[in-house]
Amino acid sequence: MEAVVVDAGSKLLKAGFAAPDQDPGLIIPTKMRRVVEDGDMADSSAFEEVAVDPVVRGFVKDWDAMEDLLHHVLYTSLGWEIGEEGQILFTDPLSTPKAVREQLVQMMFETFNVSGFYASEQAVLSLYAVGRISGCTVDIGHGKIDIAPVCEGAVQHISSKRFGIGGVDLTKLLAQELHKSHPLVSIDISEVEKLKEQYACCAEDQTAFRDTQTSCQKERHTLPDGQVITIEREKYIVGEALFQPSILGLEEYGIVEQLVRCISSVSSENHRQLLENTVLCGGATLMTGFEERFQKEANLCSSSIRPSLVKPPEYMPENLIKNSAWMGGAILAKVVFPQNQHITKGDYDETGPAIVHKKCF
Repeated sequence: MEAVVVDAGSKLLKAGFAAPDQDPGLIIPTKMRRVVEDGDMADSSAFEEVAVDPVVRGFVKDWDAMEDLLHHVLYTSLGWEIGEEGQILFTDPLSTPKAVREQLVQMMFETFNVSGFYASEQAVLSLYAVGRISGCTVDIGHGKIDIAPVCEGAVQHISSKRFGIGGVDLTKLLAQELHKSHPLVSIDISEVEKLKEQYACCAEDQTAFRDTQTSCQKERHTLPDGQVITIEREKYIVGEALFQPSILGLEEYGIVEQLVRCISSVSSENHRQLLENTVLCGGATLMTGFEERFQKEANLCSSSIRPSLVKPPEYMPENLIKNSAWMGGAILAKVVFPQNQHITKGDYDETGPAIVHKKCF
């Protein structure tokens, strides 16, 4: 049986058997609904559904919910049978706390009885997905932005940068802007997210963004309840916040400047391979105009530090940018498990959860 690869994000969990040239077999929301009992069990109205987020800002926060979610994924969806569990590879977000890694490997061996385990950092895996072992990843996820230089398959942690903002914050920003322009219209946050995915875009540069204050194409959109709203400058503000974080109330440099600062803090002998192999990943990077704006700002950087984006290989699936960590995990799984580089049950029994730091790096 092929190893299973799991990439558990704050918004979506991607899982499937390791097939690097295919999309994940399963993509489901990470958010769960837990039924809470209240009073007499015979009374159906006594049950209340509560939304639960097992993963927050990239890291597992609710381990009971995560266990339930993985049980559904592995046994119900992927067809594992109790007593015949296989091997599994997890993707690690940048700067995952040691305690989280240890608790995950402990759950895998003690609760799920896996025959083999491996974990690798998302930045490394996203580079593997485009055929690189060195480069720099800019990963804009639902709950975080990770910028990570990688040299010869090793993340340069001291030069990496994590922001505790992501797609969810861009959705909230759009909700605020729409409320300003439509104060009498109530729009559910899930509907705002759909609006963001449909309309959000990036202006060509800061000058073009300023010009949207005076002239901007209008988009008429009918909400599920029949109300009609007009979307104008709001659609540009979402993308601009990534290049001007002050829009979100943050005293931070824009995403390109952050990337340049990360790379410049790495040894200069590695600058070229990092600059020439910059990879964008995460759903927000698919925003209309984002790549063009990113490259234009990169071209304005000093001549010594000028990032260049890697184009995904033509033979890889179209959704590579969204699923790059999972696909890189599928590639790595084809190596570590056949070559016995993974953590075995014997390794775990002998050393305990701390083995994850020695074998998975």
